Amino acid sequence: MIVIHHNPDCGTSRNVLAIIEASGEMPVVIEYLKEGWTRPQLLGLFAAARLTPRTALRETKSPAKELGLLEPGVSDEAILTAMLEHPVLVNRPIVCSPKGVRLCRPSEAVLDLLETLPPGPLYKEDGALLIDADGKRVG
Repeated sequence: MIVIHHNPDCGTSRNVLAIIEASGEMPVVIEYLKEGWTRPQLLGLFAAARLTPRTALRETKSPAKELGLLEPGVSDEAILTAMLEHPVLVNRPIVCSPKGVRLCRPSEAVLDLLETLPPGPLYKEDGALLIDADGKRVG
């Protein structure tokens, strides 16, 4: 089973979901902006993906700067607390599979989490080729 913590307004997140589905998987889709996060959930995801709140912080197109979270010395605890109040602060998409947990930015990071690669050709959201017509990874 694959789980994607997804924001449908994000091109990278939409592309990662499409890649997962093209591989033949039917992922569980969690729209975290609607559902929010819990502290244990974030701590578990971050530990499994080897992230810290700071490395998982979405710095652009979020209120991170306005909340002072980009300043040096802001603790991981303060960032985590802000993420619980403002779910958009968590960078996405985060994908969980039997092969691991990963923040899938760039989108091709999801390929390492799939049992079967999707058929090609397959492209990133910016048009770059990920999988060629023969089903082989590019790059």
